[in-house]
Amino acid sequence: KNSVKATEKELVTCNLQGKEKTALKRSQIFQIPGSKDLETKVIVVLGKAGMGKSILVQKICQDWSNGEFSQFEFVFWFDWNQISSPEKQYSLKDLLLEFFVKPQEGSKEIFEYILQNPAKVLLVFDGFEGLHDHESFPRCSASQPEKGLCNIKELLSGLIQKKILNGCTLLLTARPKDKVYQYVSKVDKTIEITGFSPQQRELYITKYFEGLPYCDNALKLIKECEYLFSHCYSPVMCRFVCFVCETVLEMGDNKLPSTLTRVFLKFVQQKIIPMQTDDTAVQNQESLATLAHVAWYLGEKHRSAIKSHLLPSKEVKEFALKYGFFLPFAFPRHSDSGEEEFGSTFSDFVIQNFLGALHLMLAEEIKDRSPTKYLSFPFKKKKPYIWLDLVPRFLAGLLFLQDDPYLCSLSNKNRKQSTKKQKALLKYIRRLKMNELCPERLLELLHCTYETQSNSLLQHVALRLKPDLSFLDVVLTPPDVHVLHCILKRSREEFSLDLRNSSIDMQGLKDLVGLKNVASFRASLDDTVRLWKSLEWTKDYELLRASTEKFVIDPFKAKTMKDISDLSDLVEMQEMMINCVQDASGCSSYEIPAIKNLRKLEFALGPVHGLQGLLKLVEILAAFPSLRHLDLDALSENGIGDEGAKSLSEVFPTLTSLETLNLSQNKITDVGAEKLATALPSLSSLKTLSLYNNSICDFGAENLAKVLPAMASLRVLDVQYNKITGVGAQQLTDSLRKCPHIKTLVMWNPTIPYGVLEHLQQLDSRISV
Repeated sequence: KNSVKATEKELVTCNLQGKEKTALKRSQIFQIPGSKDLETKVIVVLGKAGMGKSILVQKICQDWSNGEFSQFEFVFWFDWNQISSPEKQYSLKDLLLEFFVKPQEGSKEIFEYILQNPAKVLLVFDGFEGLHDHESFPRCSASQPEKGLCNIKELLSGLIQKKILNGCTLLLTARPKDKVYQYVSKVDKTIEITGFSPQQRELYITKYFEGLPYCDNALKLIKECEYLFSHCYSPVMCRFVCFVCETVLEMGDNKLPSTLTRVFLKFVQQKIIPMQTDDTAVQNQESLATLAHVAWYLGEKHRSAIKSHLLPSKEVKEFALKYGFFLPFAFPRHSDSGEEEFGSTFSDFVIQNFLGALHLMLAEEIKDRSPTKYLSFPFKKKKPYIWLDLVPRFLAGLLFLQDDPYLCSLSNKNRKQSTKKQKALLKYIRRLKMNELCPERLLELLHCTYETQSNSLLQHVALRLKPDLSFLDVVLTPPDVHVLHCILKRSREEFSLDLRNSSIDMQGLKDLVGLKNVASFRASLDDTVRLWKSLEWTKDYELLRASTEKFVIDPFKAKTMKDISDLSDLVEMQEMMINCVQDASGCSSYEIPAIKNLRKLEFALGPVHGLQGLLKLVEILAAFPSLRHLDLDALSENGIGDEGAKSLSEVFPTLTSLETLNLSQNKITDVGAEKLATALPSLSSLKTLSLYNNSICDFGAENLAKVLPAMASLRVLDVQYNKITGVGAQQLTDSLRKCPHIKTLVMWNPTIPYGVLEHLQQLDSRISV
């Protein structure tokens, strides 16, 4: 079973513009195109607690020891819990050759070789989130940074700032919430571990139960409990669910716990009860309560490890080690005595979360109203998130498990207080202004509510959700989608969902889109197209038709070449949809509403891909019959030039609904202006044309002037900040007299003498400067 933990998970590298997903192999992690060998390279691996970041870096170390990653002669791996004590002082040599490994001889020569060959060194800092409680990252102040003493934060700062061992490779692991970029200004590569796909979940569960008589039954049982199966996307959660399922099946039962809180209460119960006797039962209860206090105490300090002498008693330590809640843990050697300090660390982050929540429920010193302050959906945006971020969910679940016999045995003395805390939680949630919660905190509220399994509370939340729910750029995990789906379907209201850049998986998208009260949705184009192709493959024409009716893309902003490719794929779906609708209903024509109703399209690919992207976009523009606003003006300047202007002008006759065309800041000259002018009259609905800040001269102005009378719908023309002189300005003014329909001509140019422009404005007040 332990070998299952090492199952290779999908790695995802994120580019900051489009967060495009690319599956990586471990061998590709250190490949950074265009990087310089002589500069330090910083690679960050992100992933929620329990996703397998530590297992990944341990596997990298193992691979290296087996001959892979041969570019590194030295690999040093550090657990942040071990080295992050602020009172500890290290030199680089101490950290590498005293703390990590102590060579029997030649340490001086080895260190000198490392200094002379930094490119051959990989430094791994696992658990970088330990920095979260520091407002700023300190600068390395040692006079001889590679040999002087400083604390670990200063030492790491020196490595990142290239003052120490410049040219090495740094691999940092952290949770997404920990804002690594606040401390590390330059990151060469960001990788995110996204967890198991549904197929990988099934594989893990099958491997876990391999060889056991109830293997098939276990997988079926877990998949039937959709909420727990959704949590199995996390490797650590999958292991706990499998353990509890194994326990349930061995007892001859056929029903899994319905919530995560019940899973972990069952886990704790099954760890302790089979080994305890009547004589040890009371002692175990007391030890568990004390251990829960330790879990919360360490969590407040953003730590999971504790030195042995700081534990309340020897009995608590033995209890925690005996039942697997603790693992032995070694702290760094004393600089004076050279001896290691021993302690313990929680065997799992989720266990520490659960015990922390248990403490908040059991502790007499925490009054009935106090627990609500630990829920992570307050309105103050600057309030730091709880490091034990699953505590609110477990706390809500525990407070609504008053009738569980095992929990009752733990809280007999405090039964009244637990009931008061439950009432306080109910009152708090009922008073929340849910419309004011940001998406992340709304999701946390949904999770907490779900863990209570209180029908009245679930209904209360469902009825108070606002109709427009945006999760734009908010990662939606499978459990997030499950609780959102569960609560949405309880409401009688209609909802509009924005799921763009949410990393939602296909099954989750299918479930949400399939809800009858989801009237419309936005999602990433590639996700939506993949969903439709999947529905077409399974011949689920009813959901295919319904999902296309609900899908909207207006307004659409293209920022990358992928956006243009995705838009092209959407247009290509039209033909497939015609065939599907014909098969399902006999109708011979069908337009995807999202294509039919697109009114505004913004194009912002920048100068590198601007022309290439536009040429691809032009191929599909005719597919959007309702397009009214085409905006090719971007802060980074698209620079489509004359070639782009020519290509665009060729499709003007098909853009019969276009009312606004913005071609500002695109390096268009007289050549492009001439091509545009020839085709502009075919834009029969055009009201506003902007050619602001291009390179159009008098010849271009002359060509525009010739066609203005033929553009009957035009109301506003902007040609300011070009290279038009008084000659071109006069031609435009003369043409303006024949165009009573035009309301405004914006014509200020640095090349037009001010007196000339002022005179022209006196002749025609529609000229704006």
